[in-house]
Amino acid sequence: MTNRSTAMAGLSWPDVWGRRLDRHGLSAPIRDGRPADAVAAMCGAHAQVLSAAEVSIGLRSAGLTRNDVRYALWEERSLVKTFGPRGTVHLLPTHELPLWTGALGALPSTSNSMPADARLTPEQTHEVVAAIAEALADTELTVEELTAAVATRTGPWATDPVVPGFGSMRPRWLQAIHLAAHRGVLCFGPNRGRKVTYTSPQRWLPGFRPSPAPDALAGLVRRYLHAYGPATPQQFAQWLSAPRRWAAELFDSLADQLEQVEVAGAVAWVLAGDTALATVQARGVRLLPYFDAYTVGCHPRERLFPAAAAQRALSGGQAGNFPVLLVDGTVAGIWHHRRSGRRLDITVELLTTLTIDEHRELADQVKRIGEILEGEPRLTMGKVAVGGHL
Repeated sequence: MTNRSTAMAGLSWPDVWGRRLDRHGLSAPIRDGRPADAVAAMCGAHAQVLSAAEVSIGLRSAGLTRNDVRYALWEERSLVKTFGPRGTVHLLPTHELPLWTGALGALPSTSNSMPADARLTPEQTHEVVAAIAEALADTELTVEELTAAVATRTGPWATDPVVPGFGSMRPRWLQAIHLAAHRGVLCFGPNRGRKVTYTSPQRWLPGFRPSPAPDALAGLVRRYLHAYGPATPQQFAQWLSAPRRWAAELFDSLADQLEQVEVAGAVAWVLAGDTALATVQARGVRLLPYFDAYTVGCHPRERLFPAAAAQRALSGGQAGNFPVLLVDGTVAGIWHHRRSGRRLDITVELLTTLTIDEHRELADQVKRIGEILEGEPRLTMGKVAVGGHL
């Protein structure tokens, strides 16, 4: 990639953490921010566990609670629940859905690990996506109801039990459910009791259609680099679960909009001209929930999860499976909570020692999580690993 600057800007890792914390609303919560503002700031909130998404959003938004997030999602519809990057469940700002679907729908197809006789053919995939679009146009359907609707519009082959999952074999058409969301014909509807439902994004955003792919991909790169930069094309590819060569070519195509910087001797990319330091240093204690976007999206992992943190808070190199304690922007512990009625028992396991001021900040974070989850928190300290050893 061509470097636009004759003199490459240089940043330290504390500079990088400070920029990212600031832009995620983690240095200080977004004042007067709506849930959609917080979700936009982190390029989507992971929602595999919806209560974790509520905490992610609440920590970035002054005064918001889980009920504010639920209202934004199901009543106001300023948030939409759908399959986002890597095919994982996300909350996205509804007004950004054209960009997200335009970009995700343009990603190169990845290899299918299913046996050849179980895979959908390209023609079958097209049929399934079209059937989903028609079935969900003006209603909400459970997966069982959608299975019947898809089979009626395609054929009995769509219901062949060939997809492994949840201890059983599931219908063939489910291989295309993430693609249907990425192409803008499916999102989540409100739960029907304990059952998940799906519906059309048109019901969230009337007149919606995916943005043209070139504009959408450029917009997604800009948002990603603003929130997670400096970063490399390879890290962008990992964030999206996309081919590395494709990501490198995409960055090359946007060379006039990007700029190289040096971070502790390594080269990474930011938006052109975006080399300013954060207004505040990377300081403070934060409790981030399962699958928080900061934990999952920030790279390199060995910097975010130093020493003992990599052993304790990563699972096979994968981030997000543990709620984490951040100190000055990097992982320094894990935590978990258990709810009983309104009572929230929060246990924090430290991988370092905290100063008196940091203990006060930790207590403030526990209080804030209680506010978000509308419970009465009680903090318990787990074991302390001194000197980075478990």
